[in-house]
Amino acid sequence: MALLEIRNLKVKVEDTLILKGVNLTINRGEIHAIMGPNGSGKSTLALVLMGHPDYEVVDGDILFEGESILELSPDERAKKGIFMAFQYPYEIEGVRVSQMMWKAVQSLGWDMSPVEFRKLLRSYYEALGIGDFIDRELNVGFSGGEKKRSEVAQLLTLKPKLAILDEIDSGLDIDAVRIVGEALTKAKEENPDLSMLLITHYQRILNYVKPDRVHVMVDGRIVLSGGYELSLKLEEEGYEGIIRSLQVS
Repeated sequence: MALLEIRNLKVKVEDTLILKGVNLTINRGEIHAIMGPNGSGKSTLALVLMGHPDYEVVDGDILFEGESILELSPDERAKKGIFMAFQYPYEIEGVRVSQMMWKAVQSLGWDMSPVEFRKLLRSYYEALGIGDFIDRELNVGFSGGEKKRSEVAQLLTLKPKLAILDEIDSGLDIDAVRIVGEALTKAKEENPDLSMLLITHYQRILNYVKPDRVHVMVDGRIVLSGGYELSLKLEEEGYEGIIRSLQVS
């Protein structure tokens, strides 16, 4: 059974159709990357998978472990094991990182004392060079790179079944991309059954987190799929080159 199955998914915002029939299957333990130009629908897909209320599914279905999740709220999807790292993580004043994460694991029913959990959380934040951030307000005053590192530390801590990573590498310098990439590799090593959906413009993060499948999204559809080598071709030819070759063929 596939972990995630997207069937002919069509989604609109107000009167604009954004996703125009997306089909995608991710098996347990697989890493998939979705690449494509701006405005192609990549981030919309991520938000719809997580249950964002502003997006209306007008056709198709999303199955997680064989069951439709279209009627589930974002928190219900999270409890099933779906995690999302946002392209633009929210800042929440007055709520410390440790408080937010403790509430998260309580909702998941973890049998762990606050002291044990704090030690675990700090270990993952320290691995990303931001150990003291667990006592800061969530994302308040964080740089763009620090926000992304914090999201990855949360992923490492919560150990979901599916991680949706929406442009986790955007705004990161070369060193930060390496740190985040190595942390994602560590997450996969600790949990071989972890599946990932990496949404990115660039090939560079895929040097550290090598995908099993790469998909090219254009105008709300997946128009081409292949292995890791497809990301190298995109880096070499660009999206316009790939799109022209599809039109010619």
